[in-house]
Amino acid sequence: MKDTPARLLALLSLLQSPRAWPGSELAGRLGVSPRTVRRDVDRLRELGYPVEATKGAAGGYRMAAGAAMPPLLLDDEEAVAIAVGLRTAAGSPVAGIEDASVRALAKLEQVLPARLRRRVAALGTATVPLAEPPGSSGGVRFDPEVLTVIAGAVAGRERVRFWYRAADGTAERGRLAEPCRLVAAGRRWYLLAWDNDREDWRIFRVDRIRRPFATGVRVPPRDPPGADAAAYVRGRLYALAPTYRVRATLGLPADEAARLLGAAASDITPAGPAHCLLEGHADTVEWLAARLLMLGCQVEVHEPAELRAYLRTLGTRALRAAGP
Repeated sequence: MKDTPARLLALLSLLQSPRAWPGSELAGRLGVSPRTVRRDVDRLRELGYPVEATKGAAGGYRMAAGAAMPPLLLDDEEAVAIAVGLRTAAGSPVAGIEDASVRALAKLEQVLPARLRRRVAALGTATVPLAEPPGSSGGVRFDPEVLTVIAGAVAGRERVRFWYRAADGTAERGRLAEPCRLVAAGRRWYLLAWDNDREDWRIFRVDRIRRPFATGVRVPPRDPPGADAAAYVRGRLYALAPTYRVRATLGLPADEAARLLGAAASDITPAGPAHCLLEGHADTVEWLAARLLMLGCQVEVHEPAELRAYLRTLGTRALRAAGP
């Protein structure tokens, strides 16, 4: 890349990612020699950009935190992605981030080229948020500084210390961990990390984390359990949820019951031309009761007892609602 201004802009764009770039890798990306990279870094420093250099296996060039934020260099897709993300963040469970997201979005849209403003406006017009369903407990709110510290530790592969509140809300305990991934699940966030005290993988709810700070200790990356961190977190959460073994006779042919319930063939056993046996597992009796009643057929529940009791409660409510 012979054009010096274009090369400096490309170098600045690379340095704004949250990682350290070895000089040889930057030289390969820019198509120049390592010596040219060093000269370009010196030019950026003269222009006021806080580029720092670190030594060692994990060292290289990176943009340090300065007194003022330098201009960001975004391509079209990155600009649209940020604008859409800011719109979403306006309804985020992160405490205090809504107003900041609206202000940042207004500034970004003001400087967007017309072609990108149209794309962002089209996405905003075509998208509507899904409100919390009635009776839902919704998500929880947490300090955005917690996310910032943890995300920085994930990117920098640093150990973090934090206080973690127990599920019953009573005691907080100090933890030392190596963050691997942040996983957003609806309006809740989870941290998948290697727990150094227990020497095992753990999942922490971000809203229960207090006063996190990066220790500055760099650690080699660990392979997360499973190829997909989000799938692992989802599987663990389902495994920890209470489950109920369900057995019920339905007044429907087996194929019709499987179609309406979306159940696997192994969960439905024919019990005659117009009846079948449903066997499986469910996380909540409320969800299962609603599904069974919506079938519009005769249902006899054999187990669990919790489902039978809940159906009796629903029946009593329905009779009261119907009046004399």
